[in-house]
Amino acid sequence: MKYKNIWTNVLKPLELNEDSRGKIVDVFYNENINHVAVIDSIPNVVRGNHYHKLTTQHILITKGSLTYWYKEYNSKDNARSVELIEGDFISTPPMEIHALKIGNQGNQFIVFSSGLRGGKDYEQDTFRVKNIIV
Repeated sequence: MKYKNIWTNVLKPLELNEDSRGKIVDVFYNENINHVAVIDSIPNVVRGNHYHKLTTQHILITKGSLTYWYKEYNSKDNARSVELIEGDFISTPPMEIHALKIGNQGNQFIVFSSGLRGGKDYEQDTFRVKNIIV
């Protein structure tokens, strides 16, 4: 798992440009993104609770908050969590179980995927786990 806030942790080669009109911040540069989806969630639900064998997913919080739970597949350790708010960006590598507990106000996030995840491929690299890690 990689975590940052897009407005405060801009690392090269990404850039943040600001002028009198506002800001423009790079989210990706020279990355291979195969699918992008916007997800709206009602308050207090759990999403995910699965892993991908080949796909890397990147999540950008655009509204509200969530608690992101994660652990390596086959790990005997307990899942760990991080609180995400608007502007936070987290990357989920292959073989990492991840679950999202949506905040009290609901939320919206954008998922950028490198690998099989969209359209007819939506479930081809998604492996659900029996025990919820939240």
